[in-house]
Amino acid sequence: MLSSPDLSFSRNLPLVVFNQLEELLQQMAQTVGNNTLIVTEALLARIRIPVEWQIQRFTLVASEGFSALLVGNQEQGSRGAEEPGNKGAGEEEVYSALYVSLTFNFEAIASFIAKLRDLFECDSHTHQNLERYRQIIGLNDVTLQSKFTFLLLEYLLPLQNQELTESSSENEPGIYICQPVEDALKKQISQERLLNQVTTQIRKSLDLPVIMATAIAQVREFLELDRIVIYKFESSRVNQQATLNGQISPQPPMQDSQNYGGCIVYEARATDAIPSVLHYTEKNCFIRTSQCWEKYRQGFTLAVDDVEKAYALEECLLNFLRESQVRAKLAAPIIFEDKLWGLLIAHQCNNSREWVESEKSLLSSIAEQLAIAIHQAELMRSLTQEKQTLEQRVIERTMALRDALLAAEAASRVRSEFLATISHELLTPLTYVIGMSSTLLRWPLGELSQRQRDYLQTIHDSGEHLLEMINDILDLSQIEAGKTVLNITEFSLINIAENTLESLSEKATNQRINLKLDLQINPQRDRFNADAERVEQILWNLLTNAIKFTPEGGSVTLRLWVEDDTAIFQVEDTGIGIPEEQLPLMFEKFQQLDTPYRRRYEGTGLGLALTKQLVQLHRGRIEVESTVGIGSIFTVWIPAQPMRVLSQEC
Repeated sequence: MLSSPDLSFSRNLPLVVFNQLEELLQQMAQTVGNNTLIVTEALLARIRIPVEWQIQRFTLVASEGFSALLVGNQEQGSRGAEEPGNKGAGEEEVYSALYVSLTFNFEAIASFIAKLRDLFECDSHTHQNLERYRQIIGLNDVTLQSKFTFLLLEYLLPLQNQELTESSSENEPGIYICQPVEDALKKQISQERLLNQVTTQIRKSLDLPVIMATAIAQVREFLELDRIVIYKFESSRVNQQATLNGQISPQPPMQDSQNYGGCIVYEARATDAIPSVLHYTEKNCFIRTSQCWEKYRQGFTLAVDDVEKAYALEECLLNFLRESQVRAKLAAPIIFEDKLWGLLIAHQCNNSREWVESEKSLLSSIAEQLAIAIHQAELMRSLTQEKQTLEQRVIERTMALRDALLAAEAASRVRSEFLATISHELLTPLTYVIGMSSTLLRWPLGELSQRQRDYLQTIHDSGEHLLEMINDILDLSQIEAGKTVLNITEFSLINIAENTLESLSEKATNQRINLKLDLQINPQRDRFNADAERVEQILWNLLTNAIKFTPEGGSVTLRLWVEDDTAIFQVEDTGIGIPEEQLPLMFEKFQQLDTPYRRRYEGTGLGLALTKQLVQLHRGRIEVESTVGIGSIFTVWIPAQPMRVLSQEC
C-alpha cells in the first residue's frame, strides 16, 4: 500500500531547527533498512561546484519504501560579511537561519538527484549510484510515512511549546514558527487514519457493498462534502464512447444504451435535502467528451472548482449538472486489473470549492483502496463460482461413473453368466467326444487304418484342448463373480513343484525343452498353507506358457524359495521374450503376442489372466521381466493363508 503525502512545506527556520530535522531524517533512514541512500552537502566537498550549491545545505534520503529531501538555503543577511567563494581555507560559513524546504514528492526528489548526479563525471561510481537510486524511488510506503510523521510531530510540539514559553517570558505574542508544518502533519495523520480505517474494513470484510458504503460515508464526512458517489461503467464500449467526467443522468442514453454507459451504484449525502442521484446513468451529451477517458485510465484526477466556469461552452453538460445540483466536483478513477472500472466522485452542491492537493491525494488513495476491495470481491466471487462449478462437475462425474460402473458390473455379470452357462452346455457333448474317441483308439475288435487312427487322435486332442479352454473360462467366470472359494490345506511345496514338472516332462521332451527344478528351500520350511490345487494350477499355467514360447534346445527353470511367511515361485525361460510395450497387457484377458507370433503360437490368452486372478485370490502378486530374444522371468509371491476357508471377490 502506497502513500502520496501532501506534506511539502517551505519556511524560514532557525539553523538549530534545520539541524534537528536532519537528525530526524537520518534516524528515519536507519529505521528503513540497509539499502537506503543518505546524502548531505558533504558529498560535494571534493569537487568544484556552482555558486548556488555553495550556499545550500541538504539531506537526501532515498530508498524504495521511503524518500525525503530537506534543503536549506542561506537567507539574505543571515551570514557574516564574507560572500560565497571568498572565505579562507578552513573557514566555515555561519548561518543564523535558513529558508528550509521539506518534501516527500518522489518526482521532486528524483529531479534533485538528477541535478546532483550531473555534478559528477558520468563514469564515476557516485554518478552511477545516484542514477540507480533515482530510478528506484517512488511513492512512500504508508507505514513508513506514518512513522516519520509521528516522529516529526513529537519533535515539533515540544519545540512549539518552547517558543510559546520564550515569547511569553519576553512579553511578546507567540510566533508559531512551525505552525504550518504542524497543521500539515495533523492533516496528514488524519488522512492516514482514514486510509487505515478503510484498509481495515477491506481486510475484515469480503462484503463489497458494505465496504463501498462505509468508505464513501467516511470520506464524505472527513472532506465535509455535500455528496459523494461511485460511478460504475457497465461495459467496455464505454471506454471508446464516453468518459463521463464523473457525470450522472436520470435518463439512460437514447442510443445503444445496452452497449455502453454506466450508473451511480453508491451514494452518501450530507442531508436528505441534497437530491439523490443513485442509479442515474449518463446522457448522450457526455459522449463527445471521450478525450478524458484516456486521462482517467492513466490515473488522472479531475478537479472542477466551479462547473459554471469550466463548462460554460458545453450547454448540454452544464444543464445536466445544474439539474443534479452540482456546483463543484472532484473525480478519481477506480482502476481494476488495468481497466477503468469506475469513478469516485465528490460533489459540492450549492457553492464553488477550491480543491486542494491533499483532497485530491486522499480521494485518489481511497479510489486505489476501493480497487483493491473490488479485486478481492471479484476474486472471491470467481473462487466461489469455480467451487460451485467444480462441485457440480464432481457430482455429475460421480453419478456418471457410478452409472458406468453399474452398467459395467451388470455387463460383466451377464457375460460371466453367459460364459458359465455356455461352457456347461459344451462340457456334456465334449465329454462324449473325448470319451468315444479315446474308446475307439483302444477298440479291440478289428484293425484301424493309420488314417483312421490319425483322425481319431486329432478328434481326441482337439477335444482335450477345447476342454482345457472351457475349464479356464469357467474358472475365470467363477472368480470374477466372487464365487470361488479357496480350499486351504497344509501341503509340501517341494512335492507340488515336483509333481507339476513331472506332469509336463513329456510335453517338454517332445518339444526338446530342458525342464529344470531349482529348489532353494530349507526342508524344515517345506510345509505351507494355501490352496494346493490352485497353486499347482498357477505353476502349471506359467510352465506351460514358458514351454510354448521357448524354441527347441532351450530351457525352462522353476525356482522355489521361502521368505518370511511367503512362498516365492519363479519360472525362467530362454524363449522369444516379450516386447516392452506389450508387458502391461500380459495379464489381460484374451491378450496374445502380436503377429507374427499370434499365428505361430496358438492360444486364447486366458492362461496368464487366470493365473493373476488366482494369485490375487491368495492376496499375492505376480511380476514379469522379459527381454526380446533372451527370455522371460515370471515371479509369484504367495503369502501363507490362515487355516480357514476364504472367499474373495476380485
